[in-house]
Amino acid sequence: MSHASSDLLAPFPRVSLCHQPTALEFMPRITAALGGPKLWVKRDDCTGLATGGNKTRKLEFLIAAAIEAGADMVVTQGAVQSNHVRQTAAAACKFGLDCHALLERRVPDRADSYEQTGNVLFDHLFGASIEYRPSGLDMNAEAIAVTDKLTASGRKAYFIPGGGSNEIGALGYVACAGEILQQSADQGLDLGWIVMATGSAGTQAGLVAGLHAVGSDVPVMGVSVRQPHDIQVKNVHGLAVKTAATLTDTPLPVEKVIVDDGYVGAGYGLPTEGTLAAIQLFARQEGLLFDPVYSGKGLDGLINMVKAGFFDDTKDVVFLHTGGAAALFAYETQLAAMG
Repeated sequence: MSHASSDLLAPFPRVSLCHQPTALEFMPRITAALGGPKLWVKRDDCTGLATGGNKTRKLEFLIAAAIEAGADMVVTQGAVQSNHVRQTAAAACKFGLDCHALLERRVPDRADSYEQTGNVLFDHLFGASIEYRPSGLDMNAEAIAVTDKLTASGRKAYFIPGGGSNEIGALGYVACAGEILQQSADQGLDLGWIVMATGSAGTQAGLVAGLHAVGSDVPVMGVSVRQPHDIQVKNVHGLAVKTAATLTDTPLPVEKVIVDDGYVGAGYGLPTEGTLAAIQLFARQEGLLFDPVYSGKGLDGLINMVKAGFFDDTKDVVFLHTGGAAALFAYETQLAAMG
């Protein structure tokens, strides 16, 4: 991590959960195949907690906040195949806390196995207690209500929002912004863009806030996996402003939040043909596993931006791999159909 970022984060309570810095790797075969700028991958699938993923960085700050609050359990929420719930359940085990999760049946027309495999299998393995909710509710509000009920019954319950996406969790990606800048300098990159899938907003907000706080003008492209452009920009900017305000007095303009909503397809957790083709391409060109809910859509965006000449080919482009390959097992039928 760069000294600037580590100094900024010194005042905040934090536990150790994450293998960091995660590697920044060049992707030579995919770069050659697409014929555009040099493409790199930031391996946040290798954060080390329960098959890794981006939520581990956020949980370093969120679990520390829970412990500081005297909690004996954490309550969180996500979609059925939530990577965040899996990592939260594992982090709770590591610190002797119970974990209660609300899972939203957000993705329609799934086989029964969807609620038994992938991330859900791991949730059970880590001893999380689980209750389900139908699609379309305000899931953070639902989880807060359950937290209050548990507290009233005598538990010391601490609420962690979906995706770990609040100004505490986003600090994990302030740290990552520092890592990317430091590694880019160490490895001689001329960094043009950071590209990523954007969902619950905390990862993109943390990156944008972290870059802003250290005065970097490297832009971040968020490929939306769920929300239309205007809603996602509002969500990310709102959280980036709150996060940046804990680090710097310099205002963060909305222009720093860049979102492409052209790859959502039929909705959250429903991979498009482009998503599945991108996963297969990167698997066969680079031996990398990406997921069908988040990074697969981000990769589809990246591929099409390269093909459209969006990037300056003389600059390096970093794709942030946020993990999630555990969910591939829940999409076995669609992936197998590709051959």
